[in-house]
Amino acid sequence: MGFSLILGVQPGITVVGEAADGVECIELARRLRPRVVLADIRMPRLDGLEVVRQLAGPGVADPLNVVVITTFDQDDYVRTALRNGACGFLLKDASPDLLVEAVQAAARGDALVSPAVTVRLLRRLEATERGTVRALEAPGASDAAGLSERERDIVRLVAVGRTNQEIGDELFLSLSTVKTYLGRIQTKLNARNRVEVAAWAWEHGAVRGSG
Repeated sequence: MGFSLILGVQPGITVVGEAADGVECIELARRLRPRVVLADIRMPRLDGLEVVRQLAGPGVADPLNVVVITTFDQDDYVRTALRNGACGFLLKDASPDLLVEAVQAAARGDALVSPAVTVRLLRRLEATERGTVRALEAPGASDAAGLSERERDIVRLVAVGRTNQEIGDELFLSLSTVKTYLGRIQTKLNARNRVEVAAWAWEHGAVRGSG
């Protein structure tokens, strides 16, 4: 209800349905075809992971943009959510501004993952130790994917939660250039969105935690 109240007063956003559980969520989403679905990982009758799979997973003919709502104690679910087609992650205590930004990004077919979620949750894909984030190129991984040096830089920044604007500022690139690079990267990695780019980076050792 809190999310609905926040989103309902935003210009350009209309809340078209609310579901009490996962089964109802799928039924409403398929009938109403919203631009974005927010799905809590923990829901009665059907959990958010299965909701994501049925609405956005491999083999879905016309997938929806599903943003998963999670908490820090649910790290182990992230890999499954990614594989099931989630296009973003949002913490339950996210600020109203971040909630709106995540919905707007998903509606564009992009994905927004807060830096805190990206660093902690995607790190678990490789079960790396906690610590500061640093770049670490996995031997041959980027070469095999055909990534250029600049593309590797962008992948690393995506993996630690940088927005397109922040990537542009750090690498002295225009926003349109960053978007062009991301399009090429997604093609090379066969990734549907920046979340899958980040997952690729963590799985192939492009970024790791150091003690």
